[in-house]
Amino acid sequence: MEKRSFPRLGREVGVVGLGAWQLGADWGTVGEDEALEILATAVEAGVTFLDTADVYGDGRSEQLIGRFLRERPNSGLTVATKMGRRVPQVPEAYTLDNFRAWTDRSRTNLGVDRLDLVQLHCPPTPVFRDDRVYDALDTLVEEKRIAAYGVSVETVEEALAAISRPGTASVQIILNAFRLKPLERVLPAAAQAGVGIIARVPLASGLLSGRYDEHTSFGADDHRNYNRQGQAFDVGETFSGVDFTVGLDAVARLRPLVPSGATMAQFALRWVIDQPGVTVVIPGARNPGQARGNVAAADLAPLPAETLAGVNAVYDELIRPQVHNRW
Repeated sequence: MEKRSFPRLGREVGVVGLGAWQLGADWGTVGEDEALEILATAVEAGVTFLDTADVYGDGRSEQLIGRFLRERPNSGLTVATKMGRRVPQVPEAYTLDNFRAWTDRSRTNLGVDRLDLVQLHCPPTPVFRDDRVYDALDTLVEEKRIAAYGVSVETVEEALAAISRPGTASVQIILNAFRLKPLERVLPAAAQAGVGIIARVPLASGLLSGRYDEHTSFGADDHRNYNRQGQAFDVGETFSGVDFTVGLDAVARLRPLVPSGATMAQFALRWVIDQPGVTVVIPGARNPGQARGNVAAADLAPLPAETLAGVNAVYDELIRPQVHNRW
């Protein structure tokens, strides 16, 4: 698999990683044995970057990855986690003492002395401009609790604020064929600063997999059921903030652009990979077959210019009015 670098982390990773939210919660039930099989399948297929968070299943995702790491010492994997969403979302919570406690818990869950990469998990917007927050993160690096830090953001402005800080190693942001705004300013700024870009929600919560239709339903424990209006967290995390019916129409328009022999999901992932400045894309997987199929997107040829233009046209007509001015 093609490798790309995090300059400030000093590591290269495969361009397709694995997002491990599904292994914790909020996507329906994934059993422990199946979760470990998903991890094994992804890594055997070439994945070297895993992304999790302390809040996914209240630590379950981290713990499963920790068990997987213990069974495969010296695997060479880079594991990124996130912190901050297990407490009330107020800027006052983002202190050095809390950071130490949160990272100590993640180190225990993952079974490591030092975390590879810790990201602030979509904190309140004022946090991104608080000097004390970055001083505290720098202290964690000095204390060798973490090797590097980054941020996960909801908005372009939050990303740009973090990129301007010299210690920020990565920005995780929603980027997919339904969320083009980061291409305008965030990706160029990150590339210029040497900040890695982690592209999350690349399939728009599965909409861009092409598997859903107007009859699809989701379980009560699936955020695609209970968060469509942002009842639990930012609505942009569910279907990228796109109305489900509009998203289905857009997928139907995109389908003729899919290369022969590729799935809709692989096409959507290849689109992300082709965007200049992307370091790694982190699709999730609820079974080993999905994990294997996602990795195969890295083997597709880069999409031709006319295909990229086709994606832009569908976005401009159907998606832009819903999301472009929001995030």
